[in-house]
Amino acid sequence: MRILLINANTTAAITDRLVAHANAMAPAGLGFEGATGRFGARYIASRAASAIAAHAALDAYAGHGAGAAAVLLACFGEPGLDALREVAPVPVIGLAEASGQAAIRTARRFGVVTGGAAWQPMLEEFYAARGLGARLAGVRTVAPTGAEIAADPDGAVATLAAACRASIEEDGAETVVLGGAGLLGLAARVADRAGVPVLCSVEVGIRAAIEAASATRHAAPHPPAAVETTGLSAGLARLLAGG
Repeated sequence: MRILLINANTTAAITDRLVAHANAMAPAGLGFEGATGRFGARYIASRAASAIAAHAALDAYAGHGAGAAAVLLACFGEPGLDALREVAPVPVIGLAEASGQAAIRTARRFGVVTGGAAWQPMLEEFYAARGLGARLAGVRTVAPTGAEIAADPDGAVATLAAACRASIEEDGAETVVLGGAGLLGLAARVADRAGVPVLCSVEVGIRAAIEAASATRHAAPHPPAAVETTGLSAGLARLLAGG
């Protein structure tokens, strides 16, 4: 059984790292396959880059989604999540949504810490749209982007830990989601330094995708009407044409 892991930015090294971590967590008989965005930003850090990444995520699914038991959209902020759910006949899991749902199972309010200032309003809007706005204590961003944190994780731990402490002490969060593919592997180190509960968005998403793939598969509830397109990849054009 296979889960498709989509990295909607164009940095293949991040995809490889995510897939290796996911496969290390996967039970016997289940594996993750990665697909990297063919076009767009190296790392998503703006609304414009996120909009392009949504197209790239659909394009990646069209090229690699056949036969997958589930899809993990491994970009915190979920570019294209609802569109993927519209076209995919299998569960589609997003990191931010899965992390928020996991957080509220054990906490009344949760905070988010991530890299890149542009993500604060984007994530606030995302959680509000998912019905989790009242449970979100706040989003705190640190100056390094996720890509910069991935390049120098040791240099980011203290900054991330301070933001997590502030989320608890000043914002009223009871647990904190450390959001973003570039922050994979830092949650335990940050929690030890911060002294507060910290969830890794990637690991939460991986576990949710494994659970979804193991459950009964469901057909897409509202498949889109077939449309004629121009300028798209052949695979995505076929997908949107209903083929």
